Amino acid sequence: MLKNFAKAKSRRFMPAAVANGIGQVMFQPCILTGLLFLVGIFIGSIECGMPQIGAGALTGAVSATLAGTLISPDLIQHKAGIWGFNGTLIGCAFPTFFAANGFMWGALIFFSILSPVLQKGLNSAMSACNINSLTIPFVLLTWIAILAAQSFGNLKLIATISDSTSINDSLNYTLQDIAIYCLKGISQVFLINSWITGIIFIIALAICSRRAAIWAIIGSGTALTTSILLGASYDAIANGLYGFSPVLTAIALGCTFSRPGVHNTIITLIAIVSTVILQGAMNVMLLPAGIPALTAPFCIVTWVFMLSSHADDDVSHSE
Repeated sequence: MLKNFAKAKSRRFMPAAVANGIGQVMFQPCILTGLLFLVGIFIGSIECGMPQIGAGALTGAVSATLAGTLISPDLIQHKAGIWGFNGTLIGCAFPTFFAANGFMWGALIFFSILSPVLQKGLNSAMSACNINSLTIPFVLLTWIAILAAQSFGNLKLIATISDSTSINDSLNYTLQDIAIYCLKGISQVFLINSWITGIIFIIALAICSRRAAIWAIIGSGTALTTSILLGASYDAIANGLYGFSPVLTAIALGCTFSRPGVHNTIITLIAIVSTVILQGAMNVMLLPAGIPALTAPFCIVTWVFMLSSHADDDVSHSE
């Protein structure tokens, strides 16, 4: 087994696979995009006074990519970074929610290694419906870790989930405010609260896919508009917390899993608004358990709209 592992590692583990895995968080299997994402994560995490998030993202991506070489012989999937993106997000989440001690780093590596295992199992179960697990392995494993931390004292929670339903209707939004909040909605995909990082992410997306970059901006802008109109809390709006899941929904349905066109554009905009509403509902539903919604709203909405699209295709084929 060790011989097979060494062979697999020498053949398949490469920095390109790690960079592609980071890029795959936003569906971009592009080395330069992944590297720029990592640069943006480090810049934003340092700006926020939490450089461990950048280190965590890289550690999670490497751990998950290595684990992926053991569970799948598919070299194409490995090179494309399929096994690295959930680990990357786990690497961003754990330093955000837990104190940066040895137990946190051990848990980060352990759960990152688990992510491709869960991902492969869920993908297999979902293949009959022609959908995949998206980022739900990251969501489920992070939820488990946060809940488990309440039983184990050495894994110390430093971020708590608070009630964000309070409303301040006396706020004024300048054009500069709107731009900053929109950019933060994009940066929050990697749990980074920085408009500078948001700009870097847009550039990184445009290098691989201009459509993806445009849809990221549309997703965050539409989510921001929706959350303002619905009266979301100022803190959630200002920190881009209603933007990250809609950004992923926009890229997924707008240009990754669908063909361009007026019909698809309308459907994607509806899905973006639906993601914002579902996130608000899940924030309230999960508050008693003390766990964040993370990217679960994106996963659920994207699955529903993809399944609906597949159903339409089946009907048209049968007519």
